[in-house]
Amino acid sequence: MKLSKRGEYALRALIDLGIASELGWPMLQISELASKEKLPIKFLEQIFTQLKAGGYVTSRRGKFGGYSLARPMNQIKFGEVIRLIEGPLAPIRCVSQTSYARCSCPDEIHCGLRMLMFDVRNAISTILDRYTLADIVEITLRKYRRDKVAPPFLHRSIPLASGFPEKRGSLRSKRRAAVRNHFSGSRGSETNNRPPNVR
Repeated sequence: MKLSKRGEYALRALIDLGIASELGWPMLQISELASKEKLPIKFLEQIFTQLKAGGYVTSRRGKFGGYSLARPMNQIKFGEVIRLIEGPLAPIRCVSQTSYARCSCPDEIHCGLRMLMFDVRNAISTILDRYTLADIVEITLRKYRRDKVAPPFLHRSIPLASGFPEKRGSLRSKRRAAVRNHFSGSRGSETNNRPPNVR
């Protein structure tokens, strides 16, 4: 399995939406995401069309519109998103669980290569199906805190009205406020500091 640029940007866009949501901005304009990731808006719109069809994001039109996550972050698994964008995780089709196709090997049952690729597929899917968007957003924010770097969207210049009003004093609202307050004194800016690689 090799992640294409489309797959890479889809995952990064979801992480961006997750980070923004944790900082109190559940909806972002596509121009903000395109600017942060340095991508053409048209390309990002195509990716979001796929993510929306898969039920991972939702959109709202208009001046204060944009994109937001369509389901809780702990219900978005990376393996599912990659399968949506890229297709099967298996390196060869004869070991795929979702789109099996017989290969050219005359004796598939005793094929050593197929046995090896089963292990490869299982290792990849075990990791990608275990991690959720919530896990990766938490790891990313932790690294920002550790490095004393302000995450993207913290000091947002576009005052969009939230499409998801929360009751004042709600647990989620308090948690978002705590995350924002923690970063409010951080050095750096969201435009000059790109997120660290999550390993």
